[in-house]
Amino acid sequence: MNGAESLIATLVFGGVDTCFSNPGTTELHIVAALEKYPQVRSILALFEGVVTGAADGYARMKDKPACTLLHLGPGLANGLANLHNANRAQVPIVNIVGEHATYHLRHETPLVSDIEAIARPFSKWVRTSRNAAEIGRDVAEALMAAQTAPGQIATSIVPADLAWSQCGVSASPSAIPKPMLPEQETIERVAAMLRSEQRSALLLSGAALHGRGLATAARIAGATNATLLAPYPLRRIERGAGTAIVNRIPYPREQAAEALKDFRQLVLVGSPPPVAYFAAPEVNAVVTPEQCKIVTLAKPTEDVPGALEALLACFAANDTKSVLEKAETPPVPDGEISLPGLAAGVAASLPENCIVVDESMTSGRGIITAARGAHPHDWITNTGGSIGIALPLAVGAAVACPQRRVLCLSADGSSMYTLQALWTMAREGLNVTTVIFANRAYSVLQREFLNLGLSTPGCRARDLLEIGRPDLDWTSMAKGMGVPSTRATSIDAFVRALRRGFLADGPTLIEVPL
Repeated sequence: MNGAESLIATLVFGGVDTCFSNPGTTELHIVAALEKYPQVRSILALFEGVVTGAADGYARMKDKPACTLLHLGPGLANGLANLHNANRAQVPIVNIVGEHATYHLRHETPLVSDIEAIARPFSKWVRTSRNAAEIGRDVAEALMAAQTAPGQIATSIVPADLAWSQCGVSASPSAIPKPMLPEQETIERVAAMLRSEQRSALLLSGAALHGRGLATAARIAGATNATLLAPYPLRRIERGAGTAIVNRIPYPREQAAEALKDFRQLVLVGSPPPVAYFAAPEVNAVVTPEQCKIVTLAKPTEDVPGALEALLACFAANDTKSVLEKAETPPVPDGEISLPGLAAGVAASLPENCIVVDESMTSGRGIITAARGAHPHDWITNTGGSIGIALPLAVGAAVACPQRRVLCLSADGSSMYTLQALWTMAREGLNVTTVIFANRAYSVLQREFLNLGLSTPGCRARDLLEIGRPDLDWTSMAKGMGVPSTRATSIDAFVRALRRGFLADGPTLIEVPL
């Protein structure tokens, strides 16, 4: 067994079944090793930002790590923007990055770089293997680090000569350390707060927004009349009819402050306190009122679902009826394209158990609210603010959950960062319906320009805030990558195309000019 084979065998022992890849010369022995282990599905992406974003989407839906295979420092660097997003999502990912042969580094060839330095900003665990016999052990430790609560990124760097050396030893990962519960005193303090007459909210994040965490939060809301909130950046939230009623804090600072103004107690459950994304002159970034008391029930590194269950146990069983969304979808209007009409069309068309990947930016902010009473579904968004993640996230979610439909809502500007993901969707036959909201502008920046008191953008500023001249042709680009596409110029046409997409075998794309 060579070092590369011990690496893949260790991944298999650790339960890894998917590798998103963009390899180069230094990784070819690892590529050859993948051939010997059919338990690991290897998926090629044409850009490393798609590789890392897809691993993020997979981890969000599977609650276990995917691995990535990347080429040297530049390949890892190409994937960093979406590793930043994954780091903010607190998901488990193991990066495998090839390095030059140890004896070749002294030649300072063009691709030599400090890979560990590139990895560290977004990886909680980084190691370069020193001999072939240690590769399996190193990868086993990377798997354990990645799955340590709440989930994190680990980067294992493998020199080429160690990968081909015949001294490999596979390893079994150690048991993943279980996260601890908060102190009982903390739980009782929060319970006492929720029994008071003060208007209270629980700000949920991470594992509190799906599965047993969200189900428990719904019962706490029923027992205490507390409001359930979610931050604007969402790793994953279960939504739709029969799920907990959770209000998402808006992105614009003034809207967030308005939504929170009446709360006097805010309990953080796996979440930091809410603040504005960006600073502005003479504007307070804190969006909670001064008189609001903020306490932490559980940190992200603690057992968040367990903390909610312990809190629920402080209330009488007959007082813990869940507060759930009712089945209800808005009527779909006819006629010309409008943002409310698009939101209603999506809400009325979502198939049951759909996964919605949302990076629709300004065009789609009303969709998540419109769909609150739709068929049960999952919603995932950009967690780190680095745009260009929607299409890769959709790839990862579709690979993780092949039995479910995926709806990808994206904007034209952000989609241009990683449009190569369409090719991977076509190659893998993934059931992803992508909607591109084509407003020919960086509308978020236009809005922020005005908010900063910079008046109306001049000609030179507009050239940096608009993406027309020439207009992007998404139907042509999608067809060129093997994805059937159409352009919808009315609400009726949009809804028809959306519903056809949900029934299609493989990916489709709908461009919506705005």
